[in-house]
Amino acid sequence: MPLMLVNTRQDDITGRMFESPAEFGPEPFGAAPAPSFEILTLARLRAGAAGLTRPFRPDRHCLVTLTSGALRHAVDFREHAIAPGQWLWARPGQVQRWGDLDRAEGVLIRFATGFLDPDTAIGVCADDPHAPVLRAPAAEDHALLRAAMTQLQWEHSADRLAPDTRRQVLRHLLAVLVLRVASLPAVSAGSEQGEVYLSFRDAVERDFANTRTLSDYAEALACSPRTLSRATIAAVGMPAKEFIDRRVVLEAKRMLACSATPAARIGERLGFSSATNFNKFFAQRTGRTPIAFRSEILEPRR
Repeated sequence: MPLMLVNTRQDDITGRMFESPAEFGPEPFGAAPAPSFEILTLARLRAGAAGLTRPFRPDRHCLVTLTSGALRHAVDFREHAIAPGQWLWARPGQVQRWGDLDRAEGVLIRFATGFLDPDTAIGVCADDPHAPVLRAPAAEDHALLRAAMTQLQWEHSADRLAPDTRRQVLRHLLAVLVLRVASLPAVSAGSEQGEVYLSFRDAVERDFANTRTLSDYAEALACSPRTLSRATIAAVGMPAKEFIDRRVVLEAKRMLACSATPAARIGERLGFSSATNFNKFFAQRTGRTPIAFRSEILEPRR
């Protein structure tokens, strides 16, 4: 199958590996369908949600900020330590897992990309799966973020406007908040990312299930495999082929953790010719079989 390169980094590619929304897996927020926008305190989340220790893969954005305490929250199997005032932004399709919520107070905002106006969604690269997860405001940003958050919470809890008007007010206030959050520096910023790397990264995001062959990407991007590897090493510290393989492993982990799809079927959908080849590929890069990984990740946290 020929490569279909991403033309813009604002393309919505989230969920394209899924045959049905159910494959995002259950969320620990109750059985009702998720609304397009909601705000929950962490206290309410603790009191009303089941299955908080299990991994989940929401189809909504999750913005988390603390007012006190400390929290470790995993996004795509990497734990992030959130301090008061910092903002964690997990994107649709990323696997998440809550840490110990008993030592943290704060707010969770969940929203669908479509709840934002299109200009804001583009401006904040809303569905960029490579966007920084954790951001830390400078001292002068805290008051502005608190004001934006307070106004959004107040309007969310109030019920004095007509439904359509209230929705528009919430959209505009959310836009103010996410624009401010998106402008904050990342807690762990990477190296400068050149255009060659960005083009390669987007091509891999679109086509990793079609091909894992570096020369295919080089041909599609009209450059040599060596050029791609130099650009990828400079940007993220790994060769281009390893970058491709890691993206395949990440998708496999996501599907193993948050769906009941058999491992053989997951391998097939990731482009492997047999379950044996998929098992070997996964085990070589993670140190365990797909089934062992699934069993390990679903074990309750102690």
